[in-house]
Amino acid sequence: MKTATAQTPKIPEVMKIPVVTDDDPVLESIFVKELERQVRAQDRYGFYDKSPAARLIDPFVLTKERKRALPILGNPDAAVIVRVNAFYNAIATLIEQQSGQMAAPVMQLSAEGFGRVLIIVGKLAVLDRRLRDVHRFGFRTTAALQEDGDKRVEQALALINAYPALAEG
Repeated sequence: MKTATAQTPKIPEVMKIPVVTDDDPVLESIFVKELERQVRAQDRYGFYDKSPAARLIDPFVLTKERKRALPILGNPDAAVIVRVNAFYNAIATLIEQQSGQMAAPVMQLSAEGFGRVLIIVGKLAVLDRRLRDVHRFGFRTTAALQEDGDKRVEQALALINAYPALAEG
């Protein structure tokens, strides 16, 4: 009789080849530096203590080749969920730093990779995003990663400025 054993998902070879280099200027941006901090903060065992920023940001970049290697349908593994959490935590942290008000990310995610993420400041939802196909979470380039993060922070700050009474809660 066979017994069931837990298997780690097989990582496609294309995902093992780094696409982010240490000299990428985007690694010096405010958003990507905060994202790096969030990834390191979720590392409970210190695996990333001596890792360069490029290695930590690399999994966020899904080139066409990397995306093609992932299945169309799939369940997100723990590493993907950590990346999604780090991304939205970085946004919330920058909102908090720039607005001076506490920003709380709230994420609900099903085992199939569908859900929703909110970032709440006071009584105001400054970010409301539906999540789907989370197992394929990523950006084509580091520049696209930075632009998306910066855009979401700017939109949130505009909402806080438009509705200060709600943001102060």
